[in-house]
Amino acid sequence: MRRVGFLALFLCLAGGALAVTHNVWLRWLGEYLTYTEPPCKADMIVVLAGDWWGNRAIKAGELVRAGWAPTVLISGAGAAYGINEGDLALQFLIGKGYPPEWFFNLPSPARSTEEEAHYVVRELRRRNVHRFILVTSDFHTRRAADVYRKAASDLPFCVVAAPDPDFSPDGWWHTREGRKTAFFEWCKTLAHAFGI
Repeated sequence: MRRVGFLALFLCLAGGALAVTHNVWLRWLGEYLTYTEPPCKADMIVVLAGDWWGNRAIKAGELVRAGWAPTVLISGAGAAYGINEGDLALQFLIGKGYPPEWFFNLPSPARSTEEEAHYVVRELRRRNVHRFILVTSDFHTRRAADVYRKAASDLPFCVVAAPDPDFSPDGWWHTREGRKTAFFEWCKTLAHAFGI
């Protein structure tokens, strides 16, 4: 009976400590997902698929405008109602006033970041790219950087984060969409770590 009492006390204290410090460890969970570097001069910018808001594409356009690279390869790995995601991104960017000659769509059947890297790296080599900038949503940067380091260990790149409207590293747990984004990205991060 005494052991049960100690266990109950320990669980109450542990639960209380977690509750009191929740902002600290929840912030760490969000910040761990993010990995960003300053932009680097590159031959091309790569925009990863999966952003239906256009933030990744806009970030790439800003980087070209600032002179970090001359062109952008948009990974068109998905489709909405039969329209390739890259084609939608191009229409979006042109509508925002960006010159169409800055952007190239790379349609592919990829269904994961690992599959997408296969198609993107092959295209970068075909275009004789020696250094690139990888642009993806902030919550996706750490995993994407690791995937591309493995897919193209001999090809230098830097990672630039695009803000996501549903995720903030220091407050993602305050909104339903933020919690969903963090949960799914952590599931993918753990699956990637274990090679699942």
